[in-house]
Amino acid sequence: MGIFNPDSKFSQFMSKVFDLMVLNLVFIFTSIPIFTIGVNYTALYYVTLKMVKNEESYIWKSYWKSWKQNFKQAAGIWLILLFLGIFLVFDVVLTNYMTGAASYLKYVFFVFLFIWGMVLTYVFPVLSRFDNTVRQTIKNSLLMAIRHLPWTIVMLFINLLPLILFIFAPTSISSLVTFFMIFLGTSVVALANSWFFVNKIFPYYMPAEKEEEELSDLEESSRVIEAMDRASTDFLQNSGTASEETSDSDGSVSDSGASETDETTV
Repeated sequence: MGIFNPDSKFSQFMSKVFDLMVLNLVFIFTSIPIFTIGVNYTALYYVTLKMVKNEESYIWKSYWKSWKQNFKQAAGIWLILLFLGIFLVFDVVLTNYMTGAASYLKYVFFVFLFIWGMVLTYVFPVLSRFDNTVRQTIKNSLLMAIRHLPWTIVMLFINLLPLILFIFAPTSISSLVTFFMIFLGTSVVALANSWFFVNKIFPYYMPAEKEEEELSDLEESSRVIEAMDRASTDFLQNSGTASEETSDSDGSVSDSGASETDETTV
């Protein structure tokens, strides 16, 4: 079997690379109107999540399907987060020039900017997979980001890595990063993040019997909250069990004491 055999690993790998290249170029061209970037990210993750699960078929067909289905919500979420992000960056820059106690406000805005980044990392993959309202999608994205904080930090680093290399790397490396981002970058980053969503995050909220179904607003919200509260609930139950055992032990001592008293009286 040659490396160019359609069933060879090399051919499958190159086919995947070609799909990612097409996906990246489609994403760039459809992002020319700034207000559609959120819609494009949702469609991008709709495809890359399927690619991780080996369920992708026609790239453009899947992309366009999600683009049409989620246009209104994704555009609304993107505009909300865009203006909020501009506001936070402006505040960080402004407070950086302040002196005295007011200068410490920049750290507060850095925290809010970090939270904003967490929501931005989750919100479009969540929207591409779950059917929900704008408010509930943002809320659940924040809850998931906190619940899976270690993976959230890893994905934030993956998102920022091309920008970090572009700014701080030598000119030759920056040129390669630019070339990479034009032809593959965004889709590769989305594919890498999709691996974490499929294998480390979404399984907590998608039972096997309903894995192929889109969850309703109430179902998704309850599962996110249940996952967040599972540890605390187990702790309370264990504490309650320990208290009952202590009470039973005290009761046994009292009963034995009473029996001894009765026997003495007799």
